[in-house]
Amino acid sequence: MTTKTNPTIKLNDGNEIPAIGFGTFQIPDDGATYQAVKDALALGYRHIDTAVAYFNEDEVGRAVRDSGVSRDQIWVTSKLWLQDYGFEAASKAIDRSLEKLGLDYIDLYLIHQPYGDVPGAWQAMEAAKRAGKIRSIGVSNMTPTIWQKFVPQFETVPAVNQVEFNPYFQQRPLRQLLTEKDVKLEAWAPLGQGNQSLFGEPLIQQLATKYHKDAGQIILRFENQEGVIVFPKSVHEARIKSNREIFDFELTVDEVAQLRTLDMGKGRHNPDAPGVQEMLLSAFDVHAND
Repeated sequence: MTTKTNPTIKLNDGNEIPAIGFGTFQIPDDGATYQAVKDALALGYRHIDTAVAYFNEDEVGRAVRDSGVSRDQIWVTSKLWLQDYGFEAASKAIDRSLEKLGLDYIDLYLIHQPYGDVPGAWQAMEAAKRAGKIRSIGVSNMTPTIWQKFVPQFETVPAVNQVEFNPYFQQRPLRQLLTEKDVKLEAWAPLGQGNQSLFGEPLIQQLATKYHKDAGQIILRFENQEGVIVFPKSVHEARIKSNREIFDFELTVDEVAQLRTLDMGKGRHNPDAPGVQEMLLSAFDVHAND
């Protein structure tokens, strides 16, 4: 499956995940998600990331089905929401995700926010994996502290941990912990959510000029060379296209080392902060229309 334009990264369960994907967070479920995902697939993306709490699984699934691309060539990720943790609730939620997506299986399913009955939810995901409903299972937003709280209770080690990651927040302690179990890091907000300071960094601008690339492509290439799975989000076709054009050049060892010095060691979201669970539960009600 690996090609120069669609490189993959091998997970600890043996599955190969496309190294770059297309994120759908905050793209509305009004036809915009369908169009953006269809455009992304037409432009060569083979990895689409959604979640129950993005409220757009239905349009993601429809775009996948209508793409003309064989299902086994597309990697689809979704995520379980906080309201559905615990074994029984999670088991039902997985079936509901499959139904909304209109797919026979999900390539990767994640614990979206690591609070509450995470072990019960994880057992449901393990059971769904055994049943062939999910190919790989992982977690999201787990700091080292949260990882140590929950993962030792898991029978299966997660394949990935999807967290905030960009040159300003390079998650060094977490990556050290994940490397021990060959857990891959996936970056949400790989472009720092459009942080203009990041895009304007003199080093990034210099590299963009040198390689005839834009700042976003330099950032994504750096992350890719660091072994991080990325899925930048855009609804603009030109940007969707350019975000994938990062495999025709390579940063030198020295340039990667220089980019590592941009790390500030903290991001915009702190999963360890008090009150995060309550804030998230009040922000998203995935059963409002049940």
